[in-house]
Amino acid sequence: MKKLSHSFSGALRTFAYFMSSGTHYMLEGIDYLSLYGSDPSALEMAYAIFANVLELDDQGQVLNAQHAQKRATDYLRSYCDPTFKVDPPFEDWEMELHTPPPLRDLI
Repeated sequence: MKKLSHSFSGALRTFAYFMSSGTHYMLEGIDYLSLYGSDPSALEMAYAIFANVLELDDQGQVLNAQHAQKRATDYLRSYCDPTFKVDPPFEDWEMELHTPPPLRDLI
C-alpha cells in the first residue's frame, strides 16, 4: 500500500500551519482568518489549488512547494481583495475540486 511521502506531508503540514495561524507571509495584510467558520469554501479552494499545483518527483519529493503556496494564497488574496488580479489567471485544472473519499474507509 502506498503512502504519501514525508516531503508531501511536510509541505502540507507547513502550509496548513501558516494558514490556520494567520501568519502566512504571502498573505501579509490580508484578513483571511475571518474566512474560517464564515466562508469555508474560500479556504477549501485555496487548499484544492495548493494540492492541484503541487508536483512530486518519482521519489515523492516536493518540487514546487513555494509556487503551490503562491497560487493558493493568490486565490485568497483575490477573494479578500477584489482589486488584486491573479497573474497568470488560474487554469481550470488548478481550481478543480476532486471527488471526496467515501464516508467509510475502504480498508
